[in-house]
Amino acid sequence: MAAFHPRQIIGKWREGYALDVHTVSSVPIGYNEYGHMQFETTRSELGELFFRLKYRRDQSVVEAIVDAAAIYLQKWNPGIDLIVPVPPSNNRTLQPVILLAVALGQRLGIPVEDCIVKTRSALQLKNVFDLDKRLELLDGLHTVEPIVSTGRRILLFDDLYRSGATMNAIASMLASHGAAAEIFTLTITRTRSFR
Repeated sequence: MAAFHPRQIIGKWREGYALDVHTVSSVPIGYNEYGHMQFETTRSELGELFFRLKYRRDQSVVEAIVDAAAIYLQKWNPGIDLIVPVPPSNNRTLQPVILLAVALGQRLGIPVEDCIVKTRSALQLKNVFDLDKRLELLDGLHTVEPIVSTGRRILLFDDLYRSGATMNAIASMLASHGAAAEIFTLTITRTRSFR
């Protein structure tokens, strides 16, 4: 199992945690032949595993990531009865957040439902640094299927937490339109500069 160092994340949910930082350090080492700055990056153990899954499509790391998440959830014990993955921001043949959510649900015997639906395609938020602009792009982007979420104790699950804008927008929708009983959040990693 990968080592991790959880930290609480505050938002429009009852309680939430990120299991660890994604990147420990990132030092510029110069420009490549295309004029792009290159970095020497050191990641946490979970951050490295997640990087391998997302960018190298290395599915052999899923078990170690899910082990860490399952152990933490069992210790935390928020009493969830449904896992809802945050919808991926772009189309990939391998969607890490969905893959991890399904594996975690299977490990814990908790159903996983994709009850959040995108209403339109949107820009990836990872390159939008202004919080107001992120909120503008998120406005009306998602809808919820209340038949799935009504009265449920939901774990809103994501792979990487940055500003919390997406998770907050979805948590608000799950509470209001989705009539969820309670919402908790868990992410595998978080950026070092999160709010």
